[in-house]
Amino acid sequence: MYLETKPDYDECVERVLAWFEGNIIDRAPVRFHRHNAEYDNIIGNSGHATLRDRWMDAEFQSTSFLDSVKGKTFLGETFPVYWPNLGPNFFAAVHGAELEFGDITSWCEPIVNDYSDLEKIKFSRNNPYYKSMHELTRAALEVCEGQFLVGYTSLTPGMDCAAAWRGTENFCMDLILDEQMVTTLVQLANEHFHEVYDDFDRLLKAHGQPSVTWMNLPVPDGRMNVLQNDFSFMIAPEMFNKYALPALQKEMKTMTHKVFHVDGKGVANHTDTILSAGIKAIQWVQGVADDFPVMQHIPYIKYLQSKGASVIVDLDLSDLETFMQEVDPKGIFLWIGTSNREQEKTVLEKLLKWK
Repeated sequence: MYLETKPDYDECVERVLAWFEGNIIDRAPVRFHRHNAEYDNIIGNSGHATLRDRWMDAEFQSTSFLDSVKGKTFLGETFPVYWPNLGPNFFAAVHGAELEFGDITSWCEPIVNDYSDLEKIKFSRNNPYYKSMHELTRAALEVCEGQFLVGYTSLTPGMDCAAAWRGTENFCMDLILDEQMVTTLVQLANEHFHEVYDDFDRLLKAHGQPSVTWMNLPVPDGRMNVLQNDFSFMIAPEMFNKYALPALQKEMKTMTHKVFHVDGKGVANHTDTILSAGIKAIQWVQGVADDFPVMQHIPYIKYLQSKGASVIVDLDLSDLETFMQEVDPKGIFLWIGTSNREQEKTVLEKLLKWK
């Protein structure tokens, strides 16, 4: 694939594929981006009557992204990827939930108050959000050639989806008082996952796109997925094993490449179970406030490495030298926020010496 914005695309993809296997070609891969940096930039007045209109305006979203990358060249394993986005509850929404839109994210109100409401959960390709996602994807495919990659949206089944339908507090109570409700919701939340994934996977591959989504890890000849269960920070390992693990195993069954998004120390409590499921790549997100800087989490990162896992680490530029002194580069993929290209070139030079 040739991208004007990423002339070394093939070379960088090889580093990503080697990282998935825990190997290094010439240096550890690095993406010049910090976790959630994309939410720093609020679009502001776009001329749309409502936020919903802005989010679902396929032409506006695709041309805005094209304008943001045109004329730029991305260094390191920083790939220009447009992934159509209607927020983290898109998967819940295509089963009947209604989305509310803010400036930088969306959410849905619970739709299941009791067992009679389970009939509201119904997947449909005629769902307006499903149709909108196809429009967003197709619009990007029309303008992306030679400029950027197009990925699929964030798909979040399992317990996160179940909690969105039921409401977090009610779902927590169900885990103690109504196991049947939990079992039913989690089963419903995974029933159509592969249908949805396959629809977008076929569409993108028909247009020569790699398998890629919000984590910006392109896999040219395979099926890549980001797995997560952010809700699991609130539950004990026994509950994770009972409800989350079977759903996770079903979700990952047809994937050739997968990364588990470990969002903080609570989710990290389930690390051994996650690794035992056959997942060998972890994105470690340390959290905020007292969880910074990442240096305090080096023992956890080294533990993951000892288990043969590849790890994405969100690293502050000021911590790079110390991190390189204390951690083996094998299996490490750095995300580093930078403010200019000179900083990025300096980082690349340093990583070549990190052995």
